[in-house]
Amino acid sequence: MLRSPTDNSAMRRSATVRTSVGFVVVALLCLVIADIQVTTVAPWRELGRLLTGLVTPDFSNPAAIGTALLRTVAFAFVGVALGASAGFLLALIFHLRVVRTLCAFVRAIHELFWALIFLQFFGLHPLTGVLAIALPYAGVFAKVYSEILDEADPLPMQVLPAGTGLISGFLFARVPDAWPHLVSYTAYRLECGLRSSAVLGFVGMPTLGFALQSSFAQGYYSEVGALLLVFFVLIATLRLWVRPWLVPLYVAVSPFLLGTGLPIMWGNVARFFTEDIVPAPLRHGEGWAALWQWFSDLLLHEALPGVWTTVVLTQIALVGTGLIALLAFPLISRHFTSRPGSVLGHVALVVARSTPEYLLAYVLLQLWGPSMLPAIVALALHNGGIIGHLIGRRSNEITLRPDAAHGLDRYAYEMVPRLYGPFLAFLFYRWEIIMRETAILGILGIATLGFYVDSAIQELRFDRALVLIVITALLNIGVDSLARTLRRRLRLRHMVNCEP
Repeated sequence: MLRSPTDNSAMRRSATVRTSVGFVVVALLCLVIADIQVTTVAPWRELGRLLTGLVTPDFSNPAAIGTALLRTVAFAFVGVALGASAGFLLALIFHLRVVRTLCAFVRAIHELFWALIFLQFFGLHPLTGVLAIALPYAGVFAKVYSEILDEADPLPMQVLPAGTGLISGFLFARVPDAWPHLVSYTAYRLECGLRSSAVLGFVGMPTLGFALQSSFAQGYYSEVGALLLVFFVLIATLRLWVRPWLVPLYVAVSPFLLGTGLPIMWGNVARFFTEDIVPAPLRHGEGWAALWQWFSDLLLHEALPGVWTTVVLTQIALVGTGLIALLAFPLISRHFTSRPGSVLGHVALVVARSTPEYLLAYVLLQLWGPSMLPAIVALALHNGGIIGHLIGRRSNEITLRPDAAHGLDRYAYEMVPRLYGPFLAFLFYRWEIIMRETAILGILGIATLGFYVDSAIQELRFDRALVLIVITALLNIGVDSLARTLRRRLRLRHMVNCEP
């Protein structure tokens, strides 16, 4: 029996409602068992000191701030340029299963995990920071570039004269149509690269994160305020100083601004691959029975607890992200705010989406103490700011009737129903990204998978760390696959060039 379009639409709405309610229920159950206590003695006093520092920034050391800023930009440009170049080449053969699998694996591992790996054999060398950004970004670029190229208009390729070479046809028929989307997406990834570059400072690279961590540890909140304001201005003005004709110059100059760092000990590289990452029982010749016992102990006491905590925190943060996005998008929507109000809304969302989750979680941990609460708030604010910005822009494309409702009725009955599909699509896309960030926040002391990875590296047990990183990647790949399935079943679509 054929169903009418109205019946199909009603079924999709019903499935969307059931899915949304299911996620909220799961998040509430996770919240019941989550550790969200504030353990510091005077959290509000420390927060007041931090806010005072933000409004009284100390720019008395411009040389240090400028150096950290330049190196943050340099690592971002070099890493993103290498990642985009490799990703474009991989996009041409992305139809091969082995390439898709490889790209899925490398992009499922967070930049900080890659940095921790490279630190073991490259040390504090610029190559560590560059590769930590370039490698996962290459996997992301390959996937998105291939989607953009596949969605390009096929007609120009079909009308090419006989005898046109494959490369010539690709460059002159497929690329021009996709070029605006390729450029738009690459510009977005550059903003992401700046955030990634800043966060690399927390593992020792000489970027803004290193300066922020040093100033915060010493209680110099005015210096923290100055560094944060500089970073926010850097992100907010990205479109003003990153002009297409200037990008080749930036990429050419950036390698000379990375610094020198410590020399690479190539013996450490060889030892890492031939000894350090070999499971201890095999390295010591203890046999397969000992290897199984070693793996079972790792799985039971570290991997499974880490996976459980990572999933619990992710689900709470995912629903928190959705709530913040739904509350935030009217801040920049022409249907709810005036021009001055929209400007203030844009500033608020720029701050939220420009502040890396890791950095925000680090600050909140110092204020509230070690629990899941700082991580939940950091993840929800950052990702909610991103989705709120995207949905707000989408709302500005909607034209309402002259007699449309106003105020809360407009929000609840006119805008949210029309925007809920794109909202869920973006939210499900961010699900895997939130999972990646949740895992890495364990380095700050929260008992997610990153906590056990960092502990293993600190103890020089790289074999255990590598297994845990692989488990982290597989978990991220699984969540990404589940999110794609949900988007497909609910028939949720969003423009690929709007979001990584």
